[in-house]
Amino acid sequence: MPDPPTLRGEQLTLRPMSAADREVLNRLVVEPGVREWMGTDPELDEQDAFAIVVGDEVAGWLGWYEETDDDYRHGGLDIFVARAFQGRGLGPEALWLGARWLFEECGHHRLIIDPAAHNTRAIAVYESLGFKPVGVMRSYERGADGEWHDGLLMDMLAGELRRPS
Repeated sequence: MPDPPTLRGEQLTLRPMSAADREVLNRLVVEPGVREWMGTDPELDEQDAFAIVVGDEVAGWLGWYEETDDDYRHGGLDIFVARAFQGRGLGPEALWLGARWLFEECGHHRLIIDPAAHNTRAIAVYESLGFKPVGVMRSYERGADGEWHDGLLMDMLAGELRRPS
C-alpha cells in the first residue's frame, strides 16, 4: 500500500494527519455537533488519518483503514467536520477524495462506512456518494450519552462512487 499522499480538492486539502494536528483535532472532536457521533472516548491519533484543511485551518478529520487479508480485502472510512465548517460541502468532498484514493491508488474494490443509524444527515451524504445500506448493527456503539446505539453498515463498490454535487 502506498504512503498516504496529500490530496487536493476544490475547497479543501487532505494531508496525512501529523502529531501537531492531534491537539487541534482532539479539541474539535468534543464540540457539540461532533461529540455525539464519535463515541465515549473520541481521542484521535495520527495513524491512518488525514487532517481536513481549509486554507490554513484544520477543519476536520478523515480516518481510513484497510482489511489486508486477500480473501476479505476492502477499505473503510470515518469522518467528522468541525461545527464551524459544517454545511459547506466539505464532508462530501473529503469523503470523495479519500474514497477515490482507496479505490484508485490502494486497489480496493469495496469500501465500508458505519454511521449511527439515527444520524440521518450523515447517511444522506454517504448515499449521495454511492454508499448503500447493508444492514443495521444492533447496539453497535456506545454513544457519548453512555447508551448503546444501533449502527448502519453501508458499503460501496468501486464503480459506484459519485462525485459530490
